[in-house]
Amino acid sequence: MKRGLVAAFVIVLAVCSTARGADTPKITESKLVQRTQELFDAVAPGNQAPWKMYVAEDAMFFDEKGRSMDKAALLEDLQPLPAGYSGTIRVMRAKSRFATNVAVLSYDCDEVETVFGRELHARYYTTDTWLYRNQAWQIVASQTLRYYEDPAAGAVSDAMLNDYAGAYELAAGNVVTVTRQGSELYAQRNSGKPYQLLPESPDLFFRAGVEGRRLFHRDASGHVDMMIDRRNNEDLLWKKIR
Repeated sequence: MKRGLVAAFVIVLAVCSTARGADTPKITESKLVQRTQELFDAVAPGNQAPWKMYVAEDAMFFDEKGRSMDKAALLEDLQPLPAGYSGTIRVMRAKSRFATNVAVLSYDCDEVETVFGRELHARYYTTDTWLYRNQAWQIVASQTLRYYEDPAAGAVSDAMLNDYAGAYELAAGNVVTVTRQGSELYAQRNSGKPYQLLPESPDLFFRAGVEGRRLFHRDASGHVDMMIDRRNNEDLLWKKIR
């Protein structure tokens, strides 16, 4: 009798395990990439069909501009590109993680937008969380970050470089010294390590790999009187003291 009960119990466990496995069909990384590419292929023509299919009704989307959108807002934002515009987004370098009914897919997006024949390039990093429920795998959360790209370096005459050299003070004891070294400009904060300021255009500079700009302000007579450290549209004003 005991042997019969044990055997029956084992059979029940096996059946239950099989049933649970059947409840959540397996999805692979390649399938997720395929579906994700379908979504991006639908962006340029403004085709909402795959987005309606693969995005959950209660999904949360956070784009590279910092906007938070639900599914309704996402679909409203998905409109055909205007005349003269075209573009492609390719899913690259995907990585995935899986649990029972959850799949996480992270990948790069390589975007090429053509505006009246001129190509514009951008790279993004996206992480999507897919959840299996109601007999379907759908995205419930997505977050996109944009890779930072330095602006194109410009040129400034040697004579203008002399205008920027000097000491700039933010507060007492907090000074940045700007020096010219040949045809290059360097800044050093107090006794810190010097770093190069690269020209984007006259009076406008940037640091390689660092977001923000350094804008040299001129007074009414055309002399540099301030260095503006602009970050995320907010300014730190460094007054020229010598």
